[in-house]
Order: sequence, then structure tokens, then C-alpha cells
Amino acid sequence: MIIPISHPDKLLFPEDGITKGEMAEYYETIAPVMLPHIVGRPITMERFHRGIDAPGFFQKDVSKGFPAWLERVEVPKAGGTVHHPIVTDTRSLVWLANQNCVTPHVWTRRVSDLRHPDICVFDLDPPDGGKPEVLRAAVLGLRDLLGELGLTSWVKTTGSKGFHVAVSLEGSTDLPTAAHFADAVGTLLARRDPKHLTQEFHKVDRDGRILVDTGRNNYSATFAAAYAVRARPGAPISAPCTWDEIERGEVAPKTFTLRTMHARVKSAGDPWSEIQRGAERLESAIERLRGLQSSSRDRQVRPKRGGRSGRAREI
Repeated sequence: MIIPISHPDKLLFPEDGITKGEMAEYYETIAPVMLPHIVGRPITMERFHRGIDAPGFFQKDVSKGFPAWLERVEVPKAGGTVHHPIVTDTRSLVWLANQNCVTPHVWTRRVSDLRHPDICVFDLDPPDGGKPEVLRAAVLGLRDLLGELGLTSWVKTTGSKGFHVAVSLEGSTDLPTAAHFADAVGTLLARRDPKHLTQEFHKVDRDGRILVDTGRNNYSATFAAAYAVRARPGAPISAPCTWDEIERGEVAPKTFTLRTMHARVKSAGDPWSEIQRGAERLESAIERLRGLQSSSRDRQVRPKRGGRSGRAREI
């Protein structure tokens, strides 16, 4: 192990017999493919000192009790600042695991430029007991909509209930523009299939529909890092996959786990290995989106319980 692990025999996943030491070993071994996706991003740690069967907590600020070599970034918040930890190498990634951080959640920006995101993330969050085929159709529908806008998209499991769909950005679009773009795309997607999709935040207003969550693109919002372990039985992984796998129905949100991920990477590599090389500008996509919005206005469907209309979210 690259750094000493305290209490390596602590059970973090009691049902599966997965210890803190095993989780730390996973992160050390997966580092070569995970680091390109996480390096330099402000991190919020999701920590479970007593294992995932007990309540955990989120920690953003690392103000004390950290090694001198651990890089941090100070960012403003209401009434003060926050010192987020930053992963720069395998040692810092394993350090997170040693803090009982099961899932590192990351920003859409890196410390090199905190005003301009290098990724835009859509989170498709289905209801409990949702039908896999409906979720799959929604994910593919989002891919196709982004394709209509001239954008290449990338997909990964959340390790929870749904999927993340991402667009790689080359860094010229500021945060408010990217966030507004994502929200407008989500609105148009939900407008195209109001029976199955919604942007209603409160579950009571969703009527069993899939939430198209675009809030991951806001200032201090985060998403589960690629290859992060999730705090669920079986230790599922938020794992990059391919569109072919989605189309064939071979991959579900919890398909890959801590104990199967290494074999997966050995056989399939990293499906997101080219994501940064595929970085794109949003200017043309925004113009195309305006055109699609104009053509869909007459077919606009308003949410049921007085929710926000799609027209308010146009770009």
C-alpha cells in the first residue's frame, strides 16, 4: 500500500465483507484510469466511519488533520471560504480512502480554471422500481438530443439508480452559460417525453417519472467521480461504459462493483480514455438548441402541479 492504512480490517460493507483495506487497495489499483478524470477537481468526501450501514456524512472543508503534502483549494462560500481537498496522484487518492471516504464527489471544474467547466453532466435519476427499458430509452434519448446539437456524449453508470451522461468541454464556456445550457437541454428532453421524464425536484411531483437532473452543473454542485465506489450493498462503481453496451441492455446502474471492476478495465480498458481529447465548444450547440426550442414551443407540455414551464428554461 502506497500509504499506511489505519484500521484496514474495519468493515465498510458488512453484507459483502469488504473492509477499509480492500477499498483502499481498489483505489490504489484503479488509480491509473481514474486519475485523469479526478485530478485537480475540488472534492467533497462522502465518509462512513462506521460502515455504510450507519449514517455517513459529507465533508467539504479540510482545515486540519491533513498531511502537509495534500493539496487543497480555497473557494468562496456564503459567509466565508471552504478548503476542498484535491487529488493529484495515487497517494492523495488513497488518502481519501483512509479517511473512510467511500465516494469522492467532484466539481465540473478544475483548479486550473474554476470559472470554466471542462465537463457538463446530466444525471438521469429514475424512481425506485423503475423499468430498465424506460431508463435505457431516456438515456439514449438524451444522447440523440445532444447529437442533434452536434455534440458527442459519454455515459457512465452512477452506481446507484441511474446514469450520468456527459459532454466534454474545451474550457471557453463560463459556468453560468454551461449550467443554463444543461438546464435548457433537460427541459427540451422532458418536453419530448413528459410521460416518462420530468425536471420536478420534489419526488411527490414526479409521478413516477425519471428526473432529468441538470443541477450538477451549478457552482458548488458535485457528481460521483468516474470509477468511484458508491455506498450501496455490493460496493457498485460509477463506471464509464459504452453506448453499444447501453443499446444492448448489457449495463445497468449497478453492474460493475469494486470486486469486478479490475477485470472490466483489463478486458475493456477505459471507455472514457478519449473524453478530454473530444472536448467541444458550446456556441454552435446553443444556436441549434434555440432552433429546436422554437420548433417545439407549440407542443410545449406544462408540468402537472404548478411546476416550472419549459419556456422559462430556454437558452
